[in-house]
Amino acid sequence: MRERAAAEDARQQIEAALEGARTIAVTTTAGDSIHSRLMPFALGQDLEVYVAMVKGDPRAMLIAFNPAVSLLAVDETPSAGGQREVEVSGKAFLVKDADERREAYDLLSKRSPLDRPEEALDLVRVVPQRIEMRSAEGTPATALEFPENRLVVSDLTLLKRKALAWLIAVRAPFLTATLAPIILGGAIAWATRDSLSWGLFFLALAAGAFLHMGANVINDYFDHLSGDDTINTDFIRPFSGGSRVIQMGLLTPLETLTLAIVLFALSSGIGAYLAWASGPLVLAFGAIGLVSAVFYCGWPFKWASRGIGELMVGLNFGTLMTLGSYYVQTERVDWTPAIASIPVAALITAVLYINEFPDFIADRAVGKKTWVVRLGRQRAAIAYGFLMAIPYVAVAAAVGADVLPVPTLLVLLTLPLAARAVQCAYRYHSQPVELAPANALTIVTHLATGLLLTLGYAWDGPDADIVYVVGLAILFALMVLFVSRGVEQEKKAFLAAREAM
Repeated sequence: MRERAAAEDARQQIEAALEGARTIAVTTTAGDSIHSRLMPFALGQDLEVYVAMVKGDPRAMLIAFNPAVSLLAVDETPSAGGQREVEVSGKAFLVKDADERREAYDLLSKRSPLDRPEEALDLVRVVPQRIEMRSAEGTPATALEFPENRLVVSDLTLLKRKALAWLIAVRAPFLTATLAPIILGGAIAWATRDSLSWGLFFLALAAGAFLHMGANVINDYFDHLSGDDTINTDFIRPFSGGSRVIQMGLLTPLETLTLAIVLFALSSGIGAYLAWASGPLVLAFGAIGLVSAVFYCGWPFKWASRGIGELMVGLNFGTLMTLGSYYVQTERVDWTPAIASIPVAALITAVLYINEFPDFIADRAVGKKTWVVRLGRQRAAIAYGFLMAIPYVAVAAAVGADVLPVPTLLVLLTLPLAARAVQCAYRYHSQPVELAPANALTIVTHLATGLLLTLGYAWDGPDADIVYVVGLAILFALMVLFVSRGVEQEKKAFLAAREAM
């Protein structure tokens, strides 16, 4: 009876101290990285704590990886009779239930007016495992234990967290750079021979995707070693600055390097089979791609620092992937897919190029002499305009010379997107946050142009059926819409989080 009364008294004191604190420090961990920040909070039932984060805040991502958090609140109200510190160790959850979100938002609003609507926030509930209160007067600490809330982490949970880190590291949204040229190469092969081996097509797509993911991951590793990503504070997610998995402690440098090696091995294995099935030239395409990926940022070549990184990206994710996809189907090389790949090659170069603008200061500091660093952002913006014009001039000239079919002029539909991107780059070349629409528009323009080229070949192909062409057009439109919405949501979430920091 006496113990129960003492526990109830301790609970009331702790609750009063928490109610008296204005903000609470939230500490999250990932690997050997520790992150802390003061946030407004509110108390729920059973001393649960609600905090609000702007959508896209990296701390919400860290909670998904490791829900173990520590909270620290300080009550300095006069009625407290001296400063009281309350430390809460617990586990955190993103609130997803609509009713609980509304209730939590109302509780938070009553304590500290929120300047954002509910839908712009991630609401987090922290369930306590142990609460300890200490006073400045040196009196014994008051503690409460919640054994029923003990955090148990299974091996499966740890594996899921690691898999999520891998997914972030490979930067899956940018795999459109692989999708567009390989689909285009397959469409040209189909138009040429009136048949397509879907098995070989999907294997080529898988090989290209694994190679691309490996390139993304190995570049993160080398940018970490050079200090580029560490000092980069102007990056705009998801366009620049890498995946940040090392900087956030989600993967160690060794884990990142290992992941890259595994991805390259998968790509090489599929490439070896395609070489056996279609011809040895596949090995040459794959070798060029692998060497380009590893030494884009890696020593001893560091092609990105030598001013040829942009050319390497255009060559690999434009011409070679289109030619490789065509060769896998036809077992020959031809000028037609090489010429058709020029718009895709130019635009993927433009994607990389515009993404270098936010990284300008960090790249210059570590000696990564991209063309944006070499030219300076103002002159680089002018060069970006010329780069964005290449696809339309190339297609018009190729159609005029009867090299490409007339329906490939569909790519002109993306001209307004390109024009908006160029206008934005001219105006905001030195303002990374305001430049973000140009980054997004370049990605969408690249994907849409590649798919419209493919649609043009499908339209001009042998025995093209109008129902098939219309269905393909609808499918491609949905793909572009899906990617553009995903990129836009990621961009908005990041900008909102940066604004709140």
